Amino acid sequence: MRVVVTRPEREAQRWVRELRALGLVAQALPLIEIAAIEDRSALQAAARAIGQYVGVMFVSGPAVEHFFSSNPDLGLEFSAQHAMQTRAWATGPGTARALLAAGVAPERIDSPSGKVGQFDSEALWALVRRQVHHADRVLIVRGTEHGSSGSADPGNGRDWFAGQVRQLGAIAEFVAAYTRRAPKLSRQDLDLACECASDGSVWLFTSSQALANLLTLVPDLSWKRARALATHPRIAQSAREAGFGQVQHSRATPADVAMALEQHFKMAR
Repeated sequence: MRVVVTRPEREAQRWVRELRALGLVAQALPLIEIAAIEDRSALQAAARAIGQYVGVMFVSGPAVEHFFSSNPDLGLEFSAQHAMQTRAWATGPGTARALLAAGVAPERIDSPSGKVGQFDSEALWALVRRQVHHADRVLIVRGTEHGSSGSADPGNGRDWFAGQVRQLGAIAEFVAAYTRRAPKLSRQDLDLACECASDGSVWLFTSSQALANLLTLVPDLSWKRARALATHPRIAQSAREAGFGQVQHSRATPADVAMALEQHFKMAR
């Protein structure tokens, strides 16, 4: 049995290495492609105004990387005197690592502890909500789906987070740092997807979009015999609605995923 890792290519390869180090059979099948946006003017304008925000929420590692690559000196500026009131908010350890790599001082970063059991917008909000007051400005750095209308989806963590900010009378603003789109799967990839739909493999979903892309890329497959492990309840519910025969939930670290696989799917290490 194997674990099919559906994260974007670079992240998928890192997860495969970590899962294999834990004794699991893991294989990458990236179902999200990350690309830079063509017009970076909004990113650059946000960087110039960084000191006007009480906090900047980064939804992922790619959000950090593309935001700072558009503004190469921002890592130092983020920790400079003129931005002393601005915090960098990370939804999880991968995002926090990306902030550190970009040059943001660790004392400027807020990220949920592994003890909370979940790395998502809800856990981050519980940590930072006392930093936000009436009329404060909060910036949310996110990706955008290729061809998306840009309208809010309250089912997404980033939009839920913005709603919490606005309930306090503060101002939530968005800027898109990158584009997410479905990859072009090779014939080998398509054959792998078909095989893993019924051979006992466990699909690891850390994003609802990865699941949606899978259903679009192989629309005629039945998922009744397929198994999925999701790192958030919203993603797990999407997998059930897609028809996956077995769906379980896990915390979003390789060690927790390995434990959940062993517990729920009897995958020996």
